[in-house]
Amino acid sequence: MSNYVSKISNDSLSFLCEELKKNNKINPDDFTRYDVKRGLRNADGTGVMAGLTRICSVDGYYVSDGERVPRDGRLIYRGYDLCDIVKGCQEENRFGFEETVWLLLFGTLPTTAQLDMFCEILASCRDLPEDFIEDMIMKAPSPNIMNKLGRAVLALYSYDENPEDISIENTVRQSIQLIAQLPIIMSYAYQVKRRHYDGQSMYIHPTNPYHRTAETVLGAIRSDMFFTDEEAKLLDLCLILHAEHGGGNNSAFATRVLTSSLTDTYAAISAGIGSLKGPRHGGANIKVQEMIECITGNVTDTTDEDEVAAFLAKIINREAGDGTGLVYGMGHAVYTVSDPRTILLKEQAAKLIKEKGYEDKFKLIELVEKLSPEVFARVKGSAKRICANVDMYSGLIYEMLGIPEDLFTPMFTIARMPGWAAHRIEELTTGGRIIRPAYKSVSIPNDYCPIGQRVEGYEAPAYVPKDER
Repeated sequence: MSNYVSKISNDSLSFLCEELKKNNKINPDDFTRYDVKRGLRNADGTGVMAGLTRICSVDGYYVSDGERVPRDGRLIYRGYDLCDIVKGCQEENRFGFEETVWLLLFGTLPTTAQLDMFCEILASCRDLPEDFIEDMIMKAPSPNIMNKLGRAVLALYSYDENPEDISIENTVRQSIQLIAQLPIIMSYAYQVKRRHYDGQSMYIHPTNPYHRTAETVLGAIRSDMFFTDEEAKLLDLCLILHAEHGGGNNSAFATRVLTSSLTDTYAAISAGIGSLKGPRHGGANIKVQEMIECITGNVTDTTDEDEVAAFLAKIINREAGDGTGLVYGMGHAVYTVSDPRTILLKEQAAKLIKEKGYEDKFKLIELVEKLSPEVFARVKGSAKRICANVDMYSGLIYEMLGIPEDLFTPMFTIARMPGWAAHRIEELTTGGRIIRPAYKSVSIPNDYCPIGQRVEGYEAPAYVPKDER
């Protein structure tokens, strides 16, 4: 596994890293001096305006007299409130993810005939190319399913007869195929990982052409292929809620950045997968689970508000948890009062906790959600309003559905694929320029020194702005 690393001794690696650190220092004050929008964020936390979109709107505040005013969060898909989409599907007791995919890609709600046709197209596209499973998944297992998804998407390029064509027709074809195939790739990658790394049995089931995406996933990852309609519709809800979140979210923006260079679909989508893997983005639901386990293991009474609050303060002060100072599942770049996805997931979780035996864990998560804002305010001395985000409850939902932690972020990937596809298509049709923000260089000019005159331990002088030299 570590062949490349093993060829570099620890002493050599330590020396190289010390050399790197000496010459890669940037004064934090320089970011303020040059008005750098770190993280492409303005000083008030809002995102730098980088483009226009008709796909999605993320609404968590409004601006009055130049000040941000918090309000209940709303997530709008193509002009439709997410909560209305979910409510419509629930009232009619039907699956909604495929309808959401249609809406994000084509901009309208489908008719019954259009939706039936689209579901048939998706079912027909689920099969992977001949020998792909053996050559690209089984022969190269990965301990991390997200890395395998990214590699598999890139590998599909080699099986496409027309991979470089960026016409809308070809991009739509590629996008629909990827939306259909990612659940299958994920299930195979998971089974191979179980066998190779966990020493467990691998089970591979045929797909049912009449199953919707949520049913396909549950049938593929369970040994007996059994699931209830209630379970499938709960997973379908998760897919709908995660399908899209605006052009500024990290993975959608990564997809648009690569798309703006006019690269192929597979390269652009793999960028979205790589971004989503990160614990600051799609991997956060796993970090929530780890944090809740940490609290459970270190707090005597998880129903005691004072005791839980004291431990949260330790987490924020980097004295507990993973040392980042983050309370995972809390806070969002846009949502301030509430995240609509969190509300919908919490409602569904509350219906199942007793049946599934998760009452204690649910109550602890609720308590973390309740206490975190006031603990943050006290410890950080900040008046910034924060709320729970979707990651706070999504991991719990997956756990109650029997979805292994290895698949938490890959499930997010399956859901977000249509959003990435929609943003890629929109960038191709409306972007017109390669995305290329500016970076201010803070290095200073140096005269070239012949190799024989260089002295070990030489450190480049610190940068001094021209007006202070």
